[in-house]
Amino acid sequence: MAAGPTTAEKSGASRPNGSSDRSPRGGDGEAREGRFRVPGPRPLLICSALILLVASGIWALYGSSWFRVERVTTSGTRVLTPREVEEVAAVPMGAPLVSVDTDAIEARLAERLPRVDTVDVVRSWPHGIGLRVTERKPVLLLEKGRRFVEVDSAGTRFATVDRAPRGVPKLVLDASASPSLRRFDADRLLAEAVVVAGELPKKVAVDTRVVRVTSYDSITLELSGGRTVFWGSGEDGEVKARVLSALMKAAPKAGHFDVSAPTAPAATGS
Repeated sequence: MAAGPTTAEKSGASRPNGSSDRSPRGGDGEAREGRFRVPGPRPLLICSALILLVASGIWALYGSSWFRVERVTTSGTRVLTPREVEEVAAVPMGAPLVSVDTDAIEARLAERLPRVDTVDVVRSWPHGIGLRVTERKPVLLLEKGRRFVEVDSAGTRFATVDRAPRGVPKLVLDASASPSLRRFDADRLLAEAVVVAGELPKKVAVDTRVVRVTSYDSITLELSGGRTVFWGSGEDGEVKARVLSALMKAAPKAGHFDVSAPTAPAATGS
């Protein structure tokens, strides 16, 4: 008689698809366990160290006494004094250096000290603030009673002084009877005079005592020694400057020079 199936065989046959009773310990099960593995202590230590480092840096900059304002230095002043600049700047002494509002300091200086053309406020670690000042330079002077208004190369009237700075010519606006005032007001004539003063040859600029404007196209330079230069309008300034230099070399004893038409200059008198 044939032997019947064993108990194990019966058990296996009774499962669908012939699956065995072995538990799934390998394959996907192991991958899933690795995917949800708990991180080790090293990343946590690194994160903690970074947080501590950032916190220490913030405390050093804002909370400690290591980086606080203890001194203010000023450079570049010529007429203004460092003390005048620093009083207006009002740098907060003892404040954290990193918190100083440099833009606000620059704005105060520009507003309250018109003589200041530009200023750079810089942090000088670990305890200083530097004020680098550039003052406006007068190129012309307007007489105002017994005082003088300084005018810079941009046509800005920035200061009134009791004494005329040495080497700066006076500007005389004598255009009250000129028909050109209907088109060109006093400010425009002032701007033209500034342009002319800026284009003069260096030697001529040093010798110029007065820039006289009687109309837009009638500007005359009064030089030392009673010499004069009729410049005309402010147009073609660079060409006129070169022609004037050549004309003065060719006629050094002349008393009057005319470069209003630079293609046909003239020198007369002695």
